[in-house]
Amino acid sequence: MKIVLAEKVSPATLAVFQQEPGWNIVTPDQIKNGLAAELADADALVVRSAVQADAALLAAAPKLRVIGRAGVGVDNIDTAAATHRGIVVMNTPGANAVAVAELTLGLMISLARSIPRANVTMHAGKWDKKTLQGSELRGKTLGIVGLGRIGLEVARRALSFGMTIIGYDPFVAPVIARENSVTLVPIDEIFKSSDYLTLHVGLTTQTEGLVNATSLAIMKKGIRIINCARGELIVEQALADAVKSGHIGGAALDVFHQEPLKESPFYGLDNVILSPHIAGATDEAQEAIGIQLAMQVRDYLKLGVVQNAVNLPSLSHEEYLEVAPYIEMAERLGRFLAHATPGNLENIQLTYSGRIATGKTDLIRNAAVAGIFATSEGTSEVNRINAAAIAAERGIRLQEDKKEFVTGGSGSVLKLVLHSSEGDVSSSATVLHGTSPRLLTYDGIDIEAPLNGTLVVIRNHDVPGVIGRIGTILGEHSLNIANFALGRSVHSQRVPQGQALAVVQIDVQQATAATAAIDALRKVEAIASVRLIELGKL
Repeated sequence: MKIVLAEKVSPATLAVFQQEPGWNIVTPDQIKNGLAAELADADALVVRSAVQADAALLAAAPKLRVIGRAGVGVDNIDTAAATHRGIVVMNTPGANAVAVAELTLGLMISLARSIPRANVTMHAGKWDKKTLQGSELRGKTLGIVGLGRIGLEVARRALSFGMTIIGYDPFVAPVIARENSVTLVPIDEIFKSSDYLTLHVGLTTQTEGLVNATSLAIMKKGIRIINCARGELIVEQALADAVKSGHIGGAALDVFHQEPLKESPFYGLDNVILSPHIAGATDEAQEAIGIQLAMQVRDYLKLGVVQNAVNLPSLSHEEYLEVAPYIEMAERLGRFLAHATPGNLENIQLTYSGRIATGKTDLIRNAAVAGIFATSEGTSEVNRINAAAIAAERGIRLQEDKKEFVTGGSGSVLKLVLHSSEGDVSSSATVLHGTSPRLLTYDGIDIEAPLNGTLVVIRNHDVPGVIGRIGTILGEHSLNIANFALGRSVHSQRVPQGQALAVVQIDVQQATAATAAIDALRKVEAIASVRLIELGKL
């Protein structure tokens, strides 16, 4: 085997490969004629973030079987090109979870005891003991938004301080929360009851701006907020204003909208701690990432065992071309339905009908599950390869049924049913015209709508005038209607008679216009609910 390490790795990472007899390990300083030339006969490529593994580079690597990314993000790797070439792309999610959790607790203690200010005053020659009266973490309530690997690591450590832990994550099973002494509560309860609030979710259309003027207003006075996840989760000016007013007791931020940070509304606020995105930057975490990746690459080359892959390695090129539209459809259906989950997810039921039931469905299943999780944690950790494993890790059961022979005009249909602690939701979809994913049913109501772009999903009473009102409101907000699909509860056993459904695809130029339109639609008396879902373009 020839392994090309295109960027510097730790000695421990290198040692994993060097222990394999007969393997040719090429380090960065040994690459003399360019990376493309070195990859001509390489089996594996290991990168960090600097090297761009694009389609042109992969074309120069006909033997390449695996690309290993030492880290989470794979923006520098053309995963689509790698998939078509049968190359597995692996990353290392979770290897820095302890590092991030420890910094989170460190920031909480620093806020509670004003450690940064104590240090500054001492170095200035002041003995300012009276103004540094602190408080204990013991007996305080910690609210955790996001109970993935990092959120649970924070919970376990916070328990040792005697804190009460409450959490919000609709994509973790109640049993997992109970095992970690976390009480699951609605998001508003997190805001209202927490003395400390820490964020550990990915960035999605639902989590962006999660901490804003509205949510800050309902938070307990004196709450302290910690963010080591993504800067975009917080509306920065709103938080700064709340700190200045005294409503928010303090904040500790490791991530920001713009990095590196050059201008900030937090500058000069003594009770706001700022750090330069260092949550995962420990010697142990970086070495753990390198060793984990080396072992993953080694095990794949020796045993064919795939771990933490981010693409679709188990299909041939021909198989991939045939099943790819259904994989894309499944992920979009999962994202669509996840927005409607009424409680904490416990079970996912998938039913394949028609031609797709006769082939390999593992990747279709994983794509659907990844789509469901994408609204919670993002795709950097949950992907089309590891989705089933993460579902099991979170205590969520997967049930699959196959029906090869079906009636009706659709040759292949996927139906999803999400069972939660507070009820079930279901939906089905197919692929039309070769590559177009289409919604077929939603909670038993027949409706045919595209699963792409920006969708407004409306539940309304089946009375005259609603459709016209919807069109008028969208027009008033300069939102063009690309597709308008309707359904009613004539044959549905899940939805009461007299209920109707509309799925409206709109063209959005400005997010603020869509938000304002949604608010206006919610005020219409005949409309029961409105949801905005961003599925992205095909």
